Amino acid sequence: MIDAVREAGIDRPWEHQARVAGHAVGGESVIVATGTASGKSLSYLVPTLSGVLDGSEAPNGRGVTALYLAPTKALAADQRRAVAALAAPLGNSVRPAVFDGDTPVEEREWVRLFANYVLTNPDMLHRNILPAHARWSSFLRALRYVVIDECHTYRGVFGSHVAQVIRRLRRLCARYGSEPVFVLASATAAAPGEAAGRLTGVPVAEVTEDSSPRGELVFALWEPPLTELEGERGAPVRRTATAESAELLTDLAVQGVRTVAFVRSRRGAELISLIAQDRLGAVDRSLPGRIAAYRGGYLPEERRALERALHTGDLLGLAATNALELGVDVSGLDAVLITGYPGTRASVWQQAGRAGRTGEGALAVLVARDDPLDTYLVHHPESLFRAPVESTVLDPDNPYVLAPHLCAAAAEIPLTEADTDVFGPTTPGLLRKLEGQKLLRRRGTSWFWTRKERASDLTDIRGSGGRPVQVVEAGTGRLLGTVDAAAAHSSVHEGAVHLHQGRTYVVQHLDLEDSAALVEEGSPPWTTMARETTSVSVLETEAEEPWGEARLCFGTVEVTSQVVSYLRRRLITNEVLGETKLDLPPRTLRTRAVWWTVTEDQLDEARVSPEILGGALHAAEHASIGLLPLFATCDRWDIGGVSVPLHPDTLLPTVFVYDGYSGGAGFAERAFHTARDWLTATRDAIAVCECEAGCPSCIQSPKCGNGNDPLHKRGAIRLLTRLLAS
Repeated sequence: MIDAVREAGIDRPWEHQARVAGHAVGGESVIVATGTASGKSLSYLVPTLSGVLDGSEAPNGRGVTALYLAPTKALAADQRRAVAALAAPLGNSVRPAVFDGDTPVEEREWVRLFANYVLTNPDMLHRNILPAHARWSSFLRALRYVVIDECHTYRGVFGSHVAQVIRRLRRLCARYGSEPVFVLASATAAAPGEAAGRLTGVPVAEVTEDSSPRGELVFALWEPPLTELEGERGAPVRRTATAESAELLTDLAVQGVRTVAFVRSRRGAELISLIAQDRLGAVDRSLPGRIAAYRGGYLPEERRALERALHTGDLLGLAATNALELGVDVSGLDAVLITGYPGTRASVWQQAGRAGRTGEGALAVLVARDDPLDTYLVHHPESLFRAPVESTVLDPDNPYVLAPHLCAAAAEIPLTEADTDVFGPTTPGLLRKLEGQKLLRRRGTSWFWTRKERASDLTDIRGSGGRPVQVVEAGTGRLLGTVDAAAAHSSVHEGAVHLHQGRTYVVQHLDLEDSAALVEEGSPPWTTMARETTSVSVLETEAEEPWGEARLCFGTVEVTSQVVSYLRRRLITNEVLGETKLDLPPRTLRTRAVWWTVTEDQLDEARVSPEILGGALHAAEHASIGLLPLFATCDRWDIGGVSVPLHPDTLLPTVFVYDGYSGGAGFAERAFHTARDWLTATRDAIAVCECEAGCPSCIQSPKCGNGNDPLHKRGAIRLLTRLLAS
């Protein structure tokens, strides 16, 4: 293996690579958390491929096996190329193979029987490999290493599900007599060893000192200018980050600068690509074809073609979702545009690090959205450049996550009380509940899955909450892609504008029973944005802290929400053109929330009269949701909020912020523990905004079901100042 590394042109590894390999070869699970392009791949490839070589003389050619887990198909396919290149001098001893949803059926049997380095994703492990463990027995029996790449992406509900999938894997390995070493790779993160331990359920050593050289990175914070347009309630309107990134991508492409523009949403990726192609067509007819969009929901052949074009240099610019943020090799890039804060500082540095991979200088530009958090960061750059990166927040003991995995585990091998050591202390209570629901049946000291359907189908580990909605072209019946079930109400309702591969479609009909949205191609000069109304009831208060006479609380709540309308906004300027009512059913969600109350005396001291109370609470709620991603590893769209001048459960003016997932995702709990810093930043963000009465940069929310009415900026500042003084 050392000879193979030398043949790849590496005479001496970096110190952190050697330390990781040392831990792994010594049988100790380890995580490497260093910067982008620091050679993390070599850290785990050296010990795993060396292990695979042991016993490659066995009759079936695989005495030792290794499993590689990636969060995306693109990354697994890219790593397959890297493994093949490094192992080329070793002949046929290392046989890497990708096993995912795109793997042809005829290849799958060969992978099970003969591949000794299998690259897959947690979804495939959950739905295909673990339920069919008997067919994978020879592979699992010989499993020495499990590589978990880009593990910082396993956070929130998705991370909690993956943690349980890994526990099921460990349990099956123990059944077959193996105890694999886990080697994890992550972007720079706070307490990576602790987070990796929560993810895997085993102690994990950490290597965090990056000894690789760095090229110069020029980093710009870019705030789009104000336009002359007026938004809701007369608020000033900034040029959209999407339009600004498209212009920057155009300018860079004209100069031959290879660029990736990262954007938060699938629609945003399509829009940036569309605008840049249009602008470039006016400059040079050959350039529009060298710009493309890359996002989830594409068909496999479309993704592969884009990845090839990026590798060969045929593409000059790419507008991509975070599917390319991960370790896919896009060497040769000169610049990265980050369209809106991606939710965590770790993601900022991960995306910025995609440029200049050969040690050359590179450019990164964070283009701020018209959003409280983005505006705060542009005006408080120390929060980005000097603050430590976040901890990875996940909660494997969430009963909504654990219960379906206990059912899946019971279907794999009957559960016993000894499995509490694997799945955690809440297991016995949940087993009794699942027995009461007739999902499991107890015989003697074991619990069995007795239903006909597959237990692994009980949950979608991506947390999308059901069968994906298929987007179908009405005239031809052609499948364009899919949308998560949880997002269907707000993204493919009737009248919604849906973008795919640079083409614009309008949703004609959404069938929730058949999980299908029928669309027709069109070219409306607007985008659409759904609005929903929400109410919250308190079920249980789990923690409470007095703030003077006010209370800060954390607990379980039930949220009832309903998409009621959608806005039509003009492309480029974001100007509101109109609102259309919708008739969609309400949805209920049992989750965790943080909430705070204020008393009448505190309101008097803050000079918040009954006339402005609703607007002050509403403004504070919007801004606090916007700023929470700075303190919890979440996205603004992962959380929701409600503010009420008199809540029936607390009998006081109350602001709620809740996790947008069944059972919670750990975000609200993190907010409870960092409430002082979080609400201080919220007050400061509102106070420094230059607008007079509130705008999208401080207190207006793009998803407010009440049309951002009422809002009272000054009242919110005084209210939060008084609360924090307590």
